[in-house]
Amino acid sequence: MTDTPVKSRSFSARFDEGRHHRAKFGFVVLAMEQTVEDDVFRLAPDGVGVHFSRMAMSNEATVETLKSMEPGIETAASLLLPDDDLDVSCYTCNCGTMVIGETRVMDALRRGKPEANATTVMTGVVNGLRAVGAQRIVAATPYLDEINAHVLDFLRASGFDVLDIQGLNLMTNKEIDCVEPEFLREFGASLDRPDADAVFVCCGALRTLDIVDALEREIGKPAIVSNQAMMWDCLRRAGIEDAIDGYGRLLRTSGRAVGLAA
Repeated sequence: MTDTPVKSRSFSARFDEGRHHRAKFGFVVLAMEQTVEDDVFRLAPDGVGVHFSRMAMSNEATVETLKSMEPGIETAASLLLPDDDLDVSCYTCNCGTMVIGETRVMDALRRGKPEANATTVMTGVVNGLRAVGAQRIVAATPYLDEINAHVLDFLRASGFDVLDIQGLNLMTNKEIDCVEPEFLREFGASLDRPDADAVFVCCGALRTLDIVDALEREIGKPAIVSNQAMMWDCLRRAGIEDAIDGYGRLLRTSGRAVGLAA
């Protein structure tokens, strides 16, 4: 090693707004999650940064294991760009939001990242359904019946007439991650009925982003799927009104929806 002292010449660095100059989003995802991150990266327009923090969760999705996540949400949110500001923070677990409670989840996000506009994937779903004018809906989920009871209560409390809800009774994220997209199209279409305004396929771990356009073509009405609605909601909260083609009519429509839920 040389004893020669290092002396830098004087430089004046030039700065710009950075890669994520339009907005920065932070997502709290489950430890075993394998779908949400891919989908969010796919949907992020240029200039929008997406950042992730993982939190502990049992691979078995039951009411009790979902409730147990609540203490970890604040900590996970606090790790999202701790030395920088976020525009939006979002909790990405559908069933966790409904079992723990939407308000409690968003309060935890605000404690962890106070400057960010807090939301959840289910908040995005509700806003997305309202944006496409849906009131009467059918819902398809991968969940156990005990979790679907919470889904039904949440959707009804949000003002929707749920004509039917059916689950696949899958317990683990590993199973949910591996459900074939083509089966999801068939499953969603099988629940449609003439008096439904939209079909909702619940759970961000399902690969529904791959088939939402095809499902809409088949049923001739809007299809709302979790990660599509979540990203649409985050973008609109940040004032980004880009139309994004290929992932259902919700994202194809530019402009800001009226009446976003808090």
